[in-house]
Amino acid sequence: MGRINDVGGMHGFPPIERELDEPPFHADWEAHVFAMNRALIGRGVYNLDEFRDAVERLPAAEYLAASYYERWFRAITALLVAKGVCTAEEVAGG
Repeated sequence: MGRINDVGGMHGFPPIERELDEPPFHADWEAHVFAMNRALIGRGVYNLDEFRDAVERLPAAEYLAASYYERWFRAITALLVAKGVCTAEEVAGG
């Protein structure tokens, strides 16, 4: 059984519609998440394979409800906690 991100050809999932003439980011926070991911990978905090795995490990309901960069942000925060860079309490703002 594949992960929820692997829905190609599954019943009930329509073809993906491409966004033509759309900006790369729809909000400033998306650009910040993109830059943060590049910086963390560049510093060796985690690698691209670990990042992709973290995105793909999101619970199905969370994955489907989140936007593209929301998934990235959740994966990044999960990796930062797993790597001991910060605590779950710090991520939660506590």
